[in-house]
Amino acid sequence: MASSGPLGALAKAASSRLDLADCVRKQLAGELAAAVTTCNLRPDGTLVVTTASPEWAARLRFESDGILAGCRPQWPEAARVRFRVGTDR
Repeated sequence: MASSGPLGALAKAASSRLDLADCVRKQLAGELAAAVTTCNLRPDGTLVVTTASPEWAARLRFESDGILAGCRPQWPEAARVRFRVGTDR
């Protein structure tokens, strides 16, 4: 499997998102960690954390500072956290 080209870039981006989601979950306790479904880091430094429901998003907002502090060593460009609610499609 080639690691360059469009498929290689897509695989690298997917792996990075998985690593970022794992990092975010490590900053959280049990149920809060399980509520994180995906994460993405936008070019403007916004860490987007997608959650399973609006209730979890509201609870996770209280953990924003800890999430940023825990993720900055590996993703220093992370400047702020935004929470979104995922939809099942």
